Amino acid sequence: MTPVPLRAVIVDDQALVRTGFRMILTADGIEVVAEAADGAEAVAAVRRTRPDVVLMDIRMPGTDGIEATRQIVSGGADDTRVLILTTYDLDHYVYAALTAGASGFLLKDVTPEHLVASVRLVRSGDALLAPTITRRLVERFARRDDARAVLHRDLSGLTSRELEVLRLLATGLSNAELADRLTLSATTVKTHVARILSKLGLRDRVQAVVLAYETGLISPGGHD
Repeated sequence: MTPVPLRAVIVDDQALVRTGFRMILTADGIEVVAEAADGAEAVAAVRRTRPDVVLMDIRMPGTDGIEATRQIVSGGADDTRVLILTTYDLDHYVYAALTAGASGFLLKDVTPEHLVASVRLVRSGDALLAPTITRRLVERFARRDDARAVLHRDLSGLTSRELEVLRLLATGLSNAELADRLTLSATTVKTHVARILSKLGLRDRVQAVVLAYETGLISPGGHD
């Protein structure tokens, strides 16, 4: 049985950028089902084609990538993952995009091999960002808002062990490091992470890290 090809939408206001990414992806068997030059076109393209992954530029005329990401994620495209494209790895817009529901980010000078691997990784349901990179972004740009934290998702549904896993995950530990720290098997750690995501209605571990900071479970600089 022939596997179904991964389907992608490329969003960037520069035609040359879109063309370059299309050539790289199609050469590796990834089907580019649509292109868009701004956020409004991106939202329409996603609703029309239901892709697996969207490569989303942030800064575009009209509807930017952050608002487009928010509309895509909140619009019921549960199987679509948004991968943010940015020029700078600590662009403050990236944090806003992650909170809007993006599953990770890539620099625009990414190598072809890394681009393809990243698109496939995000499609598999994993988060593209290494936890330490996520933490660095969150620590720099997160703004504690006690009122927002109170209104955010309730963590009371998590067990004490799940809270511990979430807290450690937010400090930048990988699953292997979590297993070592908690003296658990890798399989057990994966199960805990999966349950945390399910209970909190999160798409991936990137969103879990952001949530841990936003709710005050961990504070910037408060990790060991």
